[in-house]
Amino acid sequence: MRTRQILFMLFLCAIALRANAQIDVKPDGSTPSLLSYSKFDFTPGEKVIFYDDFTEAAVGDFPASWNTNATGEVVTTNLFPGNWFKIMGKGSISLEEGVQLPDNYTIEFDVIPHASGKDFENFNFGFYLYCATNPKDLNEGGAVPGKVGIKMEFGSRSSYSGYNENGYTMESSKDDAAMKPDIKYRLSFWVQKTRLRVYLDQEKIFDLPKIMTPGYVYNMMRFEVWDAGNPLVTNFRVATGLPDMRNKLLTEGKLVSYGIYFDVNKDVVKPESFGTLKGIADVLNENKGVRVKIIGHTDSDGAVALNLDLSKRRGASVKNELVKSFGIDSSRLESDGLGATKPVAPNDTPVNKALNRRVEFIKL
Repeated sequence: MRTRQILFMLFLCAIALRANAQIDVKPDGSTPSLLSYSKFDFTPGEKVIFYDDFTEAAVGDFPASWNTNATGEVVTTNLFPGNWFKIMGKGSISLEEGVQLPDNYTIEFDVIPHASGKDFENFNFGFYLYCATNPKDLNEGGAVPGKVGIKMEFGSRSSYSGYNENGYTMESSKDDAAMKPDIKYRLSFWVQKTRLRVYLDQEKIFDLPKIMTPGYVYNMMRFEVWDAGNPLVTNFRVATGLPDMRNKLLTEGKLVSYGIYFDVNKDVVKPESFGTLKGIADVLNENKGVRVKIIGHTDSDGAVALNLDLSKRRGASVKNELVKSFGIDSSRLESDGLGATKPVAPNDTPVNKALNRRVEFIKL
């Protein structure tokens, strides 16, 4: 009897731990289709220079690559797959070492604004890009950190404030680009020298041709929270170099794409893949004699047979979207998948795993 009681208590403890690690969020009631992103011209960078989906951290822990003077932990949710970094408290969260950003790059991440039952009307979180003197000093400059930068806020409204060593240079807000609590959004940022474009899901909410100050190396990306709710973040990706789809496919005969996205263990092409697929479709439509084979690849997490099957289904799903959404003749396309059998990097870090999760287009 005593053994049974002990086992029952251990069972209750396990349930309690799981409840503490899982965040309950509400369904948004709809799933956007690929075509809902028809005006989405964002194309992610080709070379991944930082990636974190927080799978390397245990649920309940603070992720190792990040630094904070607030607090946070990795959690799961009841609706959205994968691990999420829940940012809490009041203060700043940034990469531990910073990242030296080039002239041209893209940043993307998924975010759930989580209100925790509080009034959402005044909830916003900040996201900064700036040139830091000391990347590890999260208090540098207070509300205007670094030498130059841009401060953006998202939540009940969207806004930006650009600044340099002389003060603010330009600022504006967009009240209709608002988030709702407990719904998943995708934020995308595209920097080309002095120009910054910002997208909330499929909508371009800011296009700022002169916001980035030339002559400075931007080396910090920072979240900021003000204790009025918690953003949950995952799939944080920084990449550089836009893919030359035409040259790689037509001349080199092989295009490796990192801009086609799927949820964990799923084969449905996510809507934010629209810009990449449209670029590939444009090349195929302009070169009617070209045939291609689409090959899906995964990282090595999970069983070999399951990864092989998943990669084949993903290759077929990409083919189907090119046919259904972009009018490519199916006779010009083949699909396959190789699972984790052809890695381009060791499967030892989130960045390398992101490099191995790819879709290749081979000219036939």
